[in-house]
Amino acid sequence: MASKIVIAGSSNTDMILQMDHIPIPGETILGGRFSMAAGGKGANQAVAAARAGGEVAFLARVGDDLFGRQAIEGFERDGIDTQHVTCDNKAPSGVALIFVADSGENSIGVASGANGALSPADVDTAKPCIESSNILVMQLETPLETVHHAAQVASAAGVPVILNPAPAQPLPDSLLRCVSILTPNESEAEQLTGIPVTDFLSATQAAEALRAKGVETIIITMGAQGAVMVGPKFQGAMPAFPIEPVDTTAAGDVFNGALAVAWSEGKPLTDTVRFACAAAALSATKLGAQPSAPTRQEIEQLLMSK
Repeated sequence: MASKIVIAGSSNTDMILQMDHIPIPGETILGGRFSMAAGGKGANQAVAAARAGGEVAFLARVGDDLFGRQAIEGFERDGIDTQHVTCDNKAPSGVALIFVADSGENSIGVASGANGALSPADVDTAKPCIESSNILVMQLETPLETVHHAAQVASAAGVPVILNPAPAQPLPDSLLRCVSILTPNESEAEQLTGIPVTDFLSATQAAEALRAKGVETIIITMGAQGAVMVGPKFQGAMPAFPIEPVDTTAAGDVFNGALAVAWSEGKPLTDTVRFACAAAALSATKLGAQPSAPTRQEIEQLLMSK
């Protein structure tokens, strides 16, 4: 079932270096393996949602350069509506430098470029698209005022909002009140609430603190521990699918993209989160951000096998 999903956010080109371990400050490691892949949290989520079966429109800015043109071509290959992807002639495309350790853990530095120019005016241009959608998905690699404005536009139109609060930063309650589903990981939940998240109990406490700020449903992703869900009528945990991680770079983004598809299709919360967990697990078994996003068929095959 196709679902109309608008994703507003960042687009980057990822430059990936696979190493035995992530270098510490002042350390040089030889022998790494280099590759490039399309990335950016917004673009990753858009591609993940499209491959998971969603009808996706992307709101973003890229540079008027080789990386930007390659990004748009990639979105179009995945069937994403790029009408609201603007080529910015004043800023370069975003770039991320990513170290990936053999364990699958990663360390990332980002030069935002054109992502930092995504503005409330861009949101207003895309307002009819947002207002007619089933769901709006956002992250925090673009200016907070733009995220806030888009959330207000969607909320006023009765369009549910998924906000993935990454990278972590303080968020105003006026934004949180516009959010239907908030999807922090453990560290992001701790930054938003001051509650260290280490297990089901502490995750539930953090989720309740966020619900008190006006968010309807909280899903805290906890890597190999799975996810904790707290909503108006439900509280529980979803175990992770066991995998041998290769690269966890985009697992959270794939989770959010797949979550948007399943939820906008009307699946119950537990089924929605299980679908998203399966997609995230599959993504962690492949290198790269967008290249790791699984297809709908791959997700359903994993769900049927467990």
